[in-house]
Amino acid sequence: MPTPPIYIPISSPDQWKALLAEPEKHWRTGYSAKTIAHSWLASDGIPPEILALFASSGIQPLAAVSPLLVIPEHKVLLPPSSGHPSQNDVFVLAKAEDGWLVSITVEGKVAESFGPTIAEWLAEPSKGKDIRFAFLKRELSLPEELPPDLRYQLLHRLASATLEAKRFDARHAVMIVHSFSPTDDWLDDFRAFLALFGAKAPVGTLSWLFNSGPIGVYAGWAQGDSRFLAA
Repeated sequence: MPTPPIYIPISSPDQWKALLAEPEKHWRTGYSAKTIAHSWLASDGIPPEILALFASSGIQPLAAVSPLLVIPEHKVLLPPSSGHPSQNDVFVLAKAEDGWLVSITVEGKVAESFGPTIAEWLAEPSKGKDIRFAFLKRELSLPEELPPDLRYQLLHRLASATLEAKRFDARHAVMIVHSFSPTDDWLDDFRAFLALFGAKAPVGTLSWLFNSGPIGVYAGWAQGDSRFLAA
């Protein structure tokens, strides 16, 4: 069994910055890493637009969630063990109205894309990629063949939510894109991903995707407060 991580509290943007994979490269005004850090630190819990996403979802158990833990730059291990973990901008362990725990992974965006497509990611094949890709498809109940223009990042971010739900014995797993783009850049890619599950992606609303055993899996797009773009 892997050694459990030791988490430490943070209270400043500089402490958040230190947790980034490449702090000097990613910590820039108007970009997602710095913007989401200031937004979440200012909220003292969960930003209001995220809470509003849950409240307007029409999903009764998730109409209100109470945060228990908020962890920045949270890494979730994926097979194979030698590969890179999925580093989520924010992970939240919350409690739903029905008393069950909620595993929430948050991906911050401004104008940055969701990274390479599946075709681009698989362009240089390896045994490790084959293992991971097969695992992600099983974890997310996806078919063997996927659209090559699908964004690979969305697969492992959603899988992070389901894996952490299993680890904490949660009954809800949620992936949220926290976008600060005034023009909702890359929303079409998110919608294409949700379409795999037969779901739509209205901004500000959670969509049910599928059930993984007893765990309900959801995703949503929240529009962040633009004032944090200048932070």
